[in-house]
Amino acid sequence: MTQYFSSSYEESREKFKHLLSEVKRYYPKAELLTHSIGDGSIDIILGEPKRERKAILLMTIGEHGIEGYAGAAVTHQFVQTQLPHVRHETTGICLIHAVNPWGMKHFRRVNEHNVDLNRNYVIDRESVPYNVNREYELMRHLFVPDGVIDDYHEAREQIYSFLGSGIKLDGFKAMSGAKGMGQYQFPKGVYYGGDSDEPSAVFLKGIQHDLLERYERVVHMDWHTALGPTNEVTMVISKRDGRTEDELKQAYGLDNVNVYDPDEVLGDSTNHFYYVRDTEYPDKGLVSALFEFGTFGTSTKASIREFLTIILENRLYFEGTKDPEARNGIQNEFMAMFYPDDPSWREAVLRDGAKAVEGYLKGESLWRDT
Repeated sequence: MTQYFSSSYEESREKFKHLLSEVKRYYPKAELLTHSIGDGSIDIILGEPKRERKAILLMTIGEHGIEGYAGAAVTHQFVQTQLPHVRHETTGICLIHAVNPWGMKHFRRVNEHNVDLNRNYVIDRESVPYNVNREYELMRHLFVPDGVIDDYHEAREQIYSFLGSGIKLDGFKAMSGAKGMGQYQFPKGVYYGGDSDEPSAVFLKGIQHDLLERYERVVHMDWHTALGPTNEVTMVISKRDGRTEDELKQAYGLDNVNVYDPDEVLGDSTNHFYYVRDTEYPDKGLVSALFEFGTFGTSTKASIREFLTIILENRLYFEGTKDPEARNGIQNEFMAMFYPDDPSWREAVLRDGAKAVEGYLKGESLWRDT
């Protein structure tokens, strides 16, 4: 198991680059490409099919920085144990390491501009009101950093008190909506979607266009962590796909599927993929989904813990603290939420990740038994 998980961006990147030799066994002309993003880079392994370009499997990791470590482990395992099952003659592969290299390197979800990249793929930016997220604006005192953390326990209790009041006043739905929609008004606040297209988003949009143009069908898996039942994988997909949760569960052999409304989640990269297909390549096939490895769970208590962790980590980054207990406590909770050092969780990532890949590829007729 240890060969799949890394303790740094640099280690993960080296492991990824070394996968090229494995890929070449099935795609002799496979290439390793590098695209510079700031001080880091996005690395791509591209293998074209030997005969015709019927389909391509696209795997992306690290859109949310720190979440890329689990995705890298699943990608590594896929190449070493599942790649032989892909229909290589007519199916290409495109593996992308660290869409957000800065975030992965610094163990943050956001990039160097505090942008949540999965809220940055805004389809028509000019039509989005500056204050599109009204719930967020009303609760900005909770979501935007408001000073140095003097006392860890006091800071936690203040947030807990507010979140608890929100539940009693039936305001928790509004808080969850504020998170889902993202916001474009407060650059230092959590869930910030940015005021323009980030370089990583521009790059991935180019990949979306390129693959849809060159292939009859694109099958995309975008790996994430945190949301969903603990130690289980959850497929998250836009309503643009057109299928119900039950239909998707049956098609791919999955236990957990969440179909979301793109009108309630602004700037999502997979929804943008569907938009590109629908408007520019309507005759092409596409299935694009996030796959989340759950950590805290799905209870209300877990949701409060998630809010608390995100808010305090962001405040620590911008405002800092003189309390060592605060720094350690916040950082430990952040790791527990997005990249736990827990053998049972990591074993589940590999087990459920492999199951999800196999089920997805079988459902899309890209898998063959060897």
